[in-house]
Amino acid sequence: MEWFAAPEYWLSRLLVQRLLAALYLIGFLAAAAQFRALIGAQGMLPVPRFTARVQWRHAPGLFHLHYSDRFFAAVCWTGAALSAALVGGVGDVVPLWAAMPLWAVLWVLYLSIVNVGQTWYSFGWESLLLEAGFLAVFLGNEDTAPPVLVLWLLRWLVFRVEFGAGLIKLRGDSCWRDLTCLRFHHETQPMPGPLSWFFHHLPAPLHRVEAAANHFTQLVVPAGLLLPQPVAGYAAWIVIATQLWLVASGNFAWLNWLTITLAISAVDTARLGAPAPPAYPGTPVWYLVVVIALTAAVAVLSYWPVRNMVSRGQVMNRSFNRLHLVNTYGAFGSVNRIRQEVVVEGTEEAVLTPHTAWKEYGFKGKPGDVRRLPRQYAPYHLRLDWLMWFAGISPAYARPWFLPFVARLLVNDPATLRLLRHNPFPGSPPTHVRATLHLYRFTDWRELRETRAWWHRTELYEYLAPVNLDTLTRSGYRPPLGRRIRTVPISRPKGERRHPPGPPE
Repeated sequence: MEWFAAPEYWLSRLLVQRLLAALYLIGFLAAAAQFRALIGAQGMLPVPRFTARVQWRHAPGLFHLHYSDRFFAAVCWTGAALSAALVGGVGDVVPLWAAMPLWAVLWVLYLSIVNVGQTWYSFGWESLLLEAGFLAVFLGNEDTAPPVLVLWLLRWLVFRVEFGAGLIKLRGDSCWRDLTCLRFHHETQPMPGPLSWFFHHLPAPLHRVEAAANHFTQLVVPAGLLLPQPVAGYAAWIVIATQLWLVASGNFAWLNWLTITLAISAVDTARLGAPAPPAYPGTPVWYLVVVIALTAAVAVLSYWPVRNMVSRGQVMNRSFNRLHLVNTYGAFGSVNRIRQEVVVEGTEEAVLTPHTAWKEYGFKGKPGDVRRLPRQYAPYHLRLDWLMWFAGISPAYARPWFLPFVARLLVNDPATLRLLRHNPFPGSPPTHVRATLHLYRFTDWRELRETRAWWHRTELYEYLAPVNLDTLTRSGYRPPLGRRIRTVPISRPKGERRHPPGPPE
């Protein structure tokens, strides 16, 4: 069955599998480190509360059968251990019939996490990891040559990621059409990296080149992925180069690295002088049947993302089924022109006065201290930091979790404090916590030399009025900490009638 096998892609398959397993590992480690504060039994958006109101068929996974923090941690660490084993090549030392279930278990474990992750797991790269991970189940191992059909399905996935992102930009913000979006994006993106300041200060003509190159890469190049070699390989290298540019310019969790991993599937390493493929045994009939069935299923499920891409009402990052298979993707259909950051502060003073001294909480990734150079965290995902960016754009978006977050700061909740870089109250919790909204902008070269500050910030208005445990206890709001906490409205400037524009999908 020569039509089914592509032995010349043996090295591409090896790289795809190892890199994908490494990204799974990062995803499971991030979940293990952050879940207690975010979605644990005492978290801001607890899983038990979610599973009580959402039926299994709407969010399938293991945690509808049972939930405890210990069980969730076991799922995370089991996934991490299995991912590490696959990075080490265990999938190639067991028979094909045993390797496929290993990848399937990874997919089930991560699907279970995503489907109860709520807002914290609402990012497009969660669905992308699940879709890629599901296809990896069928990529085979050293017992069989790489299957042509699955390699084409991986190319089809890369096509949807890139072309969907290109279309949403072309149809979205006008700055993509006049090539000015990159004048703002490096400064206003969710979590800038250590080089973002320098990207922001590139000459204006280079920003236009960046935007034009983005359109070429996302609207023209993807078609090349679906053509024969060597065109597909050239297209893949362009995608990889563009993604590395994005890696250097910001923090987008594992989105860029996963796109690079998938693009490698279109690289014919034999043309690069890779060693000759091993002598593979014949393809088992059962494996052939399973792969053909998978291809047919993806073809059917592709109707919805294709319809979305050709629609004038295109949406980004949408799953059309509860298993997150054959999704639609996209990013930054709109670009913010200004950066608004929520600054969270506490005080030890029992009585508040105009002279009260407030101490600022430090976050690991999101901008805070103006003299702190943004750090590189991707492909690791700092979920709280990312949602704090959305909170600065839309108070309504943050309302379900922001007050529970503040409540946990008022009791020095250890799990929540582990998500932060700096707790200004290590001995005892603050008496009050408040939040203010600030306008952030990158300094220029002169300001950087004179002040050594990467950011300039200006206070805009009070985002959350000061709250303490006494006022919170007298209200009817009861978080899972066992204390009664008042729901304090988020204040806005006098005369403001409209919320800020909602966050991009």
